[in-house]
Amino acid sequence: MRSTGWLVRSVLILPLLAGACSDGSGPNDSVLVFSGEANRLNAYAPDDADAKQTVIETRSLDPDGWDINAQICFDPDGSRRFIAGEDTGQPNPPQGWGFFQLEGSEIGRLSATRIGKLTPTYQGSLDNAENYGCGFLSDGRLVTTDVGNQASGEGDGQLIIWFPPFDSFEVSYCKLDITIGTAGQVYVGPDDEVYVASARVTPGIYRYDPPYPTSNDASGGCGKVDGTGAPLADAIQKSLFIRTDANIPTPNAVIGSPRDTFYISSVINGVIAEYGQDGRYIRRILEPPAGETLGPEPYSTGSPFGLGIDSSGTVYYADIGIVVRNGRVGPGPRTGTVRKILFDGDTPQPPITMDAGLAFPDGIGILE
Repeated sequence: MRSTGWLVRSVLILPLLAGACSDGSGPNDSVLVFSGEANRLNAYAPDDADAKQTVIETRSLDPDGWDINAQICFDPDGSRRFIAGEDTGQPNPPQGWGFFQLEGSEIGRLSATRIGKLTPTYQGSLDNAENYGCGFLSDGRLVTTDVGNQASGEGDGQLIIWFPPFDSFEVSYCKLDITIGTAGQVYVGPDDEVYVASARVTPGIYRYDPPYPTSNDASGGCGKVDGTGAPLADAIQKSLFIRTDANIPTPNAVIGSPRDTFYISSVINGVIAEYGQDGRYIRRILEPPAGETLGPEPYSTGSPFGLGIDSSGTVYYADIGIVVRNGRVGPGPRTGTVRKILFDGDTPQPPITMDAGLAFPDGIGILE
C-alpha cells in the first residue's frame, strides 16, 4: 500500500531536513484537476464548486481498482491518456507508472482504463524506491523519477526516459541519472529542458538539457549499463540550477509560471516560492501566517508537496498535512487537503481549500 510507504517516507525525511496564460484572476472553466490520495485517483472541477469524483478506487476497496499516487501527467497529444504512479500489489509486481485512457469530460461521468504499465529496475535503496515524477517531451518521449533512498544513505533516485508506445507492459527505457537525492516532481520546459526537484543529499532543483537518448541501446546514446543490468545513458548534461535556501529547505516540486519563472514547493516549512530564470529567489506565493509554527495541528495553509498550474495561472497543490506528534514529524491522520491559489493581477490570494480530510495526497495533474 502506498500509504504505508508514504508515512514512513514522510516521518523519516522531515526530521532529517529539520502554456499561454492570463493574469490568473479567476478559475478556468475548462479545467479538471486530478490528485492521488489514499491510493485512489480523485478528480475536481474548479469551476463547479470543486465538484469531486473518485475516478480510480484503490484495489483494497475495489477488486477492479488500482493503487494510484504521485504526479499525474496527461499526454499533450490530446488523446486524454495519462500516466500516474501505480503500485498495486507491490513488490510483486513492482511499483511503476500506470498508463491509462480517460473517458468522459464531466465530474461524475469520468472513467479510466489501464492500458499499460512502465516498470523499471530500481537501485539498491535502503527503503522503498517510490515512484513519483513524470513529464512528456515535445516529441512524445516521457521522463519519470523515483525517489530512491528516502531518509538516509546516498542519493540513488532515478531519472528515466521512456520510448513510446506506452500502451503495453514492456516499454523500453534508458536511465539518465541514478544519483538523485530523494527525487521529486518533474517539470519539462519549452525547449525540452527537464527540471527535477531533489529534497536531500545536495538538495535543490536540477536541470537536464537535451539531447537525450533516442533508444535503449548504444545506437541511441544509451550504451552503458547500471548495477541492475538496465540500460544507462552514455552522457547527460546536468546542472544544479536552483540551490536550496531558507525558503525551500526541502524542494519537492517545481513548475513553470505565467511570469516565465518557477514555483517550487517545500513541505517542511509550508512554502511555495518563486524563482527567476537566473535561479534567483523572487518571493513567496504561499507561506504560513506570521508566527504560526508546526505542532500537533498542521499549518493552516497546509504543507504543499505536489504542484500543478492551469492556463489561467491558478496554482493547485497537494497538501500532505504534516504535524509534529510524539516528537515525530509526518502526515497526521487525514490532515491532508487539495488547495488552489488564485491571483489578483500579480498578487497571490490566500489559498482556497478544494477538499479536506485526505490521507497522503501527494500529487497533482491538470487536464484542460
